[in-house]
Amino acid sequence: MSAYLHCLSHTPLVGYVDPAPAVLDEVDSVIAAARGRIADFDPQLVVLFAPDHYNGFFYDTMPPFCLGMACSAIGDFHSLAGEIPVPAELAEACASAVMDEGIDLAVSYCMQVDHGFAQPLELLLGGLDKVPVLPVFINGVAVPLPGFRRARLLGEAIGRFVRRLDKRVLILASGGISHQPPVPELATATDHMRQRLLGGGKQLPADERQQRQARTISAARRFVEDQHSLHPLNPEWDNQFITLLEQGRLAELDTMSNAALSAVAGKSAHEIKTWVAAFAALSAWGPWQSEARYYRPIPEWIAGFGSLSAGPKNR
Repeated sequence: MSAYLHCLSHTPLVGYVDPAPAVLDEVDSVIAAARGRIADFDPQLVVLFAPDHYNGFFYDTMPPFCLGMACSAIGDFHSLAGEIPVPAELAEACASAVMDEGIDLAVSYCMQVDHGFAQPLELLLGGLDKVPVLPVFINGVAVPLPGFRRARLLGEAIGRFVRRLDKRVLILASGGISHQPPVPELATATDHMRQRLLGGGKQLPADERQQRQARTISAARRFVEDQHSLHPLNPEWDNQFITLLEQGRLAELDTMSNAALSAVAGKSAHEIKTWVAAFAALSAWGPWQSEARYYRPIPEWIAGFGSLSAGPKNR
């Protein structure tokens, strides 16, 4: 029937290390307006492209892409916990259709996700269980990483599948833009951390989870004081990226290497491939018109924070 898209940065740091009240009110207003537009659209199905931060996906098996046949959120950093309603038969049909198009897509019947999935559902829909969801994981932190081209092709294939459904489809993307919080890396991990990255972190003990969250909070506080303590945010590049999406120039990103993206925007900026996949999915409805563009660098959240809606021009 029809489609609507919203891309939104997420942050685990909201409520822990917040910007000035005026900035927080500004972000809240942007999200509330997006929530209103989505309510007016009244979606019947959500396609959610999001990353993970070593809470559900680990190096025991690290797919570039995975579609959940069933899904639950762990509730890290006070994000919502619980089951995300996945229409299993529809998810199975979607996975088959995508793989028939030559896109390698893993599936999971016990997908575990974190705030990257939970936050957009909570902020934009009011909960995890308001609308059936096709949850699509895109690896944004664990090398080797998928590139922009593969993310675009994945989105296009999913878009063609859901376009054939007689439903109002909300396409969501969660992540980025420029940022590099202290996410561990396998190449430099201690023996204990290596064991966690290899899968031991899936059921992380409560004390270790608190320590992990405390490290992120501490890093954010240092970053506010010294924005070279981590990879600096890059508002110029972030805005150029958003403009590419608005203008439908997704394929121009195909030749950008992962190393180049890390260098210009930080190692966690690979989450923006969720935005590319989302716009690629929307392309199944033809040319689009964006609206309500918002961007602000927010050091307190270690993020170039963005929000963008779009819908088909012929809607």
